[in-house]
Amino acid sequence: MKTPERLGVGFVGSGFNTKFHLRAWQGVRDADVVGIWSPTPGKAEAAGELARSLGVGPARAYGSITEMVADPAIHALWVCGPNHRRVENFREIAGALEEGRGELLGVACEKPLARNVAEAREVVRLAKKARVRHGYLENQVFAPQVETGRALLWARGAGTTGRPYLARAAEEHSGPHEPWFWQGKLQGGGVLNDMMCHSALVVRHLLTKPGEKLSTVKPRRVTGHIASLKWTRPEYVERLSGMMTGVDYGSAPAEDFASLTIEFETDDGHTVLGEATTSWSYVGAGLRLSAELLGPEYSLSWNSLDTGLKLFFSRRVRGKAGEDLVEKQNAEVGLMPVVAEEWAAYGYTAEDRHFVRAFLGHEEPLLTFDDGLDVVKVLMTAYASAEQGKTLRFPPRGLEAFVPKVARGTWKP
Repeated sequence: MKTPERLGVGFVGSGFNTKFHLRAWQGVRDADVVGIWSPTPGKAEAAGELARSLGVGPARAYGSITEMVADPAIHALWVCGPNHRRVENFREIAGALEEGRGELLGVACEKPLARNVAEAREVVRLAKKARVRHGYLENQVFAPQVETGRALLWARGAGTTGRPYLARAAEEHSGPHEPWFWQGKLQGGGVLNDMMCHSALVVRHLLTKPGEKLSTVKPRRVTGHIASLKWTRPEYVERLSGMMTGVDYGSAPAEDFASLTIEFETDDGHTVLGEATTSWSYVGAGLRLSAELLGPEYSLSWNSLDTGLKLFFSRRVRGKAGEDLVEKQNAEVGLMPVVAEEWAAYGYTAEDRHFVRAFLGHEEPLLTFDDGLDVVKVLMTAYASAEQGKTLRFPPRGLEAFVPKVARGTWKP
């Protein structure tokens, strides 16, 4: 395909994640949102209306992924659909390209790349067979606070006193938006698969010198732990069942807490550590992201709820529940932090801007599907470690065929 001056983008999926990208697109140059496909046409229409209202492109609903691939106005796809449709979506994309229905410059895919290693490897195979550029969408790596802090610490701290040796990351909130996230068989697990994909990559990213590849910091040993701390308590099993159609944590639970320790070996011979925790059982103002990076004579810390803007509402203020102050908002009164332009604060804007430029050939993609596959390998090793109750060397035997008990519906907390 001849490289256009502006990239026409189509979205696969129309849910919460796609809407974050659409809002982020207000800060993206050289690209327009041309189309959206969803298995639920009404949701695709609603997402397209949002895109048009934001002025980010003439987005219209398409009848199929193949129809989007076939439209010459679409040069790249952002795949944001649910995990259990991932391989199916990529097979349709690859099939349309192989049959000559259309051409694409690139395909970007949301985290996690797939539910397990076998599925992730299939996504990589299909993308490479189609000979398109590919980018792994991990917004937290692009968060302004993470990138600015990382650059400064490596330049000033590591540059004079030695490389960092410990990174920490956490993502915590009260639970996902849609029923499929809660179902291990559909999502591929619980909070470890859903959110540790962020934190596991963030710690590795922080420990990697800017300008160098992630492969210079190699995982060697992995320790994982999972637990259900809240949502399998009888009263919360009942509450969750009422909130999410088809979800029964009395018979098919998934973990709502996970911790992970990764021992890395660096190319210059050092052992460094990454620690991460994730939770669907956190009760606070809303979504809390945090990260730390420590070295011989320096440290970095970031907490997304340490905002410069806070609002206070007395008990006399009345209003319906929403998420206008912060994602996964848990309260409507009291002292509340406000995360302004969350899509920018969480890294979506910088991420989308980068991959647009990468697909237009202006720079190399920072993250590819190969990086996404590596993340899935770490996550599956963490599940295996949790099941066996011990630290595992990375990668362990049998990882290619491993499916967590949570995803098989046989895990008993």
